[in-house]
Amino acid sequence: MVIVEGCGLKVKVKLFASYKEKAGTSDIEMSLSDGATVSDAASELLRLYPAISGDSSRLMIAVNEEYQEHDHPLADNDEVAFIPPVSGG
Repeated sequence: MVIVEGCGLKVKVKLFASYKEKAGTSDIEMSLSDGATVSDAASELLRLYPAISGDSSRLMIAVNEEYQEHDHPLADNDEVAFIPPVSGG
């Protein structure tokens, strides 16, 4: 598990598939400012792991196992999962 220190609230981040491969880990503990949203967590993830390229507003994100919009507020100890887009047919 990678721990990213800071102040405010702490969230547990789970990475899947190509995101896990590009970051080299599946579990991160991230500190964000109080009042942070899903969008803030996505931006911080892309800042920390630039190999996970792309527009942070297009990331699929689940909070506590439920898909959420990017303006969803985060709470201390939330589990935030980043799921790469899936294509196929």
